[in-house]
Amino acid sequence: QLQLVESGGGLVQPGGSLRLSCAASGFTLDYYAIGWFRQAPGKEREGVLCISSSGGSTNYADSVKGRFTISRDNAKNTVYLQMNSLKPEDTAIYYCAARHRSCFRGLGTYDYWGQGTQVTVSS
Repeated sequence: QLQLVESGGGLVQPGGSLRLSCAASGFTLDYYAIGWFRQAPGKEREGVLCISSSGGSTNYADSVKGRFTISRDNAKNTVYLQMNSLKPEDTAIYYCAARHRSCFRGLGTYDYWGQGTQVTVSS
């Protein structure tokens, strides 16, 4: 069964950090771009960051520039989202998704999605 599983979410105070993981099972991530998306209550799902199969990253959210980074470890079949200097407005369910090779903003172009992990930034 082809599956993506996110982990690492939780409750953190403003200014804190979290690292989310996106682990694949049933297929290898080597030839896939992985995007991180988030959906806050009452809002549409939006792109955050994406990393291509060759390792290049693309930022889709100006609000996370300089705070979030994306990386991949193909040996572990996992992609990470490092989130620093977290703000209350970063509160959302974070999803990872996979599409072949290159990044693209459109949600509908991703073939596989995880179930999401909740990130709550609050004092």
